[in-house]
Amino acid sequence: MVEIILIKNGQVIDPASGKNGVADVLIEDGKIAKVAKNIKAQNTTVIDAKACWVLPGLIDMHTHLRDPGWPEQETIATGTRAAARGGFTSVCCMANTDPVADTASVVKYIVSKAKAEGVVNVFPIGAVTKGLKGEELAEMGRMLDEGAVAFSDDGHPIASAGVFRKALEYAGQFNVPIISHSEELGLSESGDMNEGALSTQLGLRGIPALAESEAVARDVGLAKEFGTLHVAHVSTAQSVKTIRDAKKQKVKVTCETAPHYFSLTEEAVKGYDTNAKVNPPLRTQADVEEIVAGLKDDTIDVIATDHAPHTIDEKNVEFQRAANGMIGLETAVPLCITKLIKERKMNPLKVFAKLTVNPAKILKLNKGTLAPGADADVVIIDPEAKVVIKKEDFVSASKNSPFISQKLTGKVLTTVVGGKIVFQA
Repeated sequence: MVEIILIKNGQVIDPASGKNGVADVLIEDGKIAKVAKNIKAQNTTVIDAKACWVLPGLIDMHTHLRDPGWPEQETIATGTRAAARGGFTSVCCMANTDPVADTASVVKYIVSKAKAEGVVNVFPIGAVTKGLKGEELAEMGRMLDEGAVAFSDDGHPIASAGVFRKALEYAGQFNVPIISHSEELGLSESGDMNEGALSTQLGLRGIPALAESEAVARDVGLAKEFGTLHVAHVSTAQSVKTIRDAKKQKVKVTCETAPHYFSLTEEAVKGYDTNAKVNPPLRTQADVEEIVAGLKDDTIDVIATDHAPHTIDEKNVEFQRAANGMIGLETAVPLCITKLIKERKMNPLKVFAKLTVNPAKILKLNKGTLAPGADADVVIIDPEAKVVIKKEDFVSASKNSPFISQKLTGKVLTTVVGGKIVFQA
């Protein structure tokens, strides 16, 4: 018997429709059946969402699930459970696995594994180039046939403008974006943190903001001529300004940032906390403020986690030797509520559009809405709940978060995927 779920008395926030008000949500046969006040139904599982927000399931278009290759860091089973705990009902996993997701067979493996072991929707992002080497284009068409939704060499910038042009043109034939890792390695290589007075003080090798912003300028220039671009993990003020100007010129470019780029500055590296080592690095307060400005004026379309799990052994070493990256699936909601909605008074509709309908549109996923007939991917959030981030609460296989012990506001209570409850706090 198919379960019928009735979510009562919640504040329904659906950025796709602009709906923001108290209503009930009825779920039948894995779909949204009805959104209205005072819905009555029999033989239902009733969830009282009074004083809570009811939203479309969140979509993370930038996740590292480490499968195939590194089960000690993360698996599809652990990563999708972390996603469910964080309110994400769909995740898009990057191609820098081992073997690289640069063939139809690897994409097919990920899709099959996700169906067998995952608890949320998993959409693979295929590699742009074979082996992430930036030299020869991968078999995009065949990967799309097996379930890939976009292409990225994330973690490895494509140095050749000629190869990047061909990638944009080829992906354009399939009407899917290239997701750029915009980094000029000649400026950033061997760097450990943001370049500035603090890096000098700490004796760490610096990565100048120009390493990102110059690469963004090149990639945006190529997109203006040759195709559709999505810029990953924007971290600098100048990158935001470049993308803002490009949008005014009607360039086909979208972009994302991650919660750590509006929640932390380079100061988090003090004490040589390797959990704060990430690429691109944490920047200055001025960069943070421009990131927030870009979120407010919709220059930045998407908030993605860049969930990058690493083992204790990879992080519990000297800062220069530590791996880049931090987990993010389980902390994104409280960071967005605390740092954007509470502290900076951003409208929840605007913030959560960047976690639902916007990534769905960019990747052409039939997700991110509570419209009747849509897949019943739903998250219920208590926006006033006080939470303390604790290492022992993470369900991710890795625990590398700089937010451990922070006091935040906002908690995911229930996550529903395809009409099935996959997480309850």
